[in-house]
Amino acid sequence: MKSRCIISIFCMILAFAIMSFMKPKPRTTVYLIGDSTVADYANNYEEGKDYKKTRYPVTGWGQVFQQFFVKDSLKKIDKLIKTDSVFVDDRARGGRSTRIFFQEGRWRSVYDNLKKGDLVLMQFGHNDAAEDRPERYVNIEGYKEFLRLFIEQTQAKGAKPILITPVARNFPWKDGQLQNIHGLYPQAVKDVAKEMNVLCIDLTQKSIDFFTKKGQSYVSENYFMNFKGGIYEAYADGQKDNTHFQTKGAIEVARLVFEGMKELN
Repeated sequence: MKSRCIISIFCMILAFAIMSFMKPKPRTTVYLIGDSTVADYANNYEEGKDYKKTRYPVTGWGQVFQQFFVKDSLKKIDKLIKTDSVFVDDRARGGRSTRIFFQEGRWRSVYDNLKKGDLVLMQFGHNDAAEDRPERYVNIEGYKEFLRLFIEQTQAKGAKPILITPVARNFPWKDGQLQNIHGLYPQAVKDVAKEMNVLCIDLTQKSIDFFTKKGQSYVSENYFMNFKGGIYEAYADGQKDNTHFQTKGAIEVARLVFEGMKELN
């Protein structure tokens, strides 16, 4: 009788231990919404196509953002993220302005999955500012209004929005100093952040300062998509692109964003 009792107690302890082990740990999802500079080209970006053969080395900063959310790093943003596990869900897509991202239902798919405690990092502007591309273009007031919409609906789900000003392009340079090519759009982001009392990372200025410090030649060759032909299978004739990043550039921009999160913390 005594042995049966001991066995029963042991089985109960074992069952509780198994249940505790199997119970999923709380996890925060960090959603990224934005354009091509944020996108993940390696994760089935173009269904059925081999990234290495068709797009590499183009890399969005969101594509390499997950690596910054390790245990030691999470301690530095513990006011933004309360869990010890993070999953970066990159929903950004090339060619999308705030309006197109909304119209295509991409925002809806994020909204439907949002839960309390999640983060939504939003970086638009490259395509909103493209006056020569009417299918993408969104004027300043429209840009602000879509950002307000994303913010309000994020907060309605108990999640936290973080606005990000558009990352710098690799032009124009003047007297060794990289300039802002995005006009009033970075300021519009900061204005909305102030108006709605939400967090904001000024990636425009951070990236301008960082690239300027590195120098035009180094940045052009190592961070942006500028290289001769015969190096990468996807670009047999080479490439000259001062908007999109090579992997090394994407990692540096992702680091700037994470540093911005630490500052907000």
